[in-house]
Amino acid sequence: MFEICILSPQDQVEIISDALMVLDACSLYIEDADAHTDAELALFGEPGMPQHQAGWIHSRVIALFNEKEDAEQASQWLTQQEFMAQCKILQVSQVPEQDWVRLTQSQFTPVSITEDFWIVPTWHQPPAQAKIMIRLDPGLAFGTGTHPTTSMCLRWIAQHIQSPQRVLDYGCGSGILAIGAYLHGAKQVDAVDIDPEALVATQNNALANHCVIQSGLPDQCMGPYDVVLANILASPLKVLAPLLCEQVQAKGHLVLAGILSRQAEELQQAYQPYLNLRVHDEQEGWILMTSTKS
Repeated sequence: MFEICILSPQDQVEIISDALMVLDACSLYIEDADAHTDAELALFGEPGMPQHQAGWIHSRVIALFNEKEDAEQASQWLTQQEFMAQCKILQVSQVPEQDWVRLTQSQFTPVSITEDFWIVPTWHQPPAQAKIMIRLDPGLAFGTGTHPTTSMCLRWIAQHIQSPQRVLDYGCGSGILAIGAYLHGAKQVDAVDIDPEALVATQNNALANHCVIQSGLPDQCMGPYDVVLANILASPLKVLAPLLCEQVQAKGHLVLAGILSRQAEELQQAYQPYLNLRVHDEQEGWILMTSTKS
């Protein structure tokens, strides 16, 4: 494989990308040319929120070609185009052959939730101190234990779930929270999601971890529950406030994640008619909010 790497200002990225695809590039990706510097720019916030701006100030447009000759011809053609006046071809180079499966796996290592509770990919040996362990590989559904929202929820589970509680994982993704609750002694665990891929992932992961979890669409909730977990995002959590609170039984716990620190007050206001939320944990700009129903 051979790649062309082009430095481009924001207003030329789209036309360069289109040109590269017409030139039969196998694949194309764009990255912030200022990444890992003080000028690095985060384009996207929470889904549903406006972008800070349409693109990075400076981008690297990188296209892959099967043959060296194709890459060189594409480079020569591009240098003759008027739209390249403010752009620069940084290099045309060969991409080293790699074991992409092994490279991908190397990015996912065992994750410690507590001293004895770990998330361990199947290609790793369990750490000696892991008394409770979830075997989980990256997949189509969200939740591998590496994101702060997931790790905070799992930490809460490790500290608070008791037998024989009934637990609901609302928006289950990979099923990681449901599995964590089951392994910590929950008597019954239900997991619901609107995404069919998430329900398949949850059942596959539950089976791999020898857990019995009932999964289905949200209308299959069988509340009230001792614990309701919802690791989604702030906007849907606000909309779901009456539904989630209704699923919590008296003296039961509501645990919410997917919330940025700056969103704490708006979540408290949304849930005020039903429960009093408080910030229980914070990690890397994300917070975990909890409440106990009276």
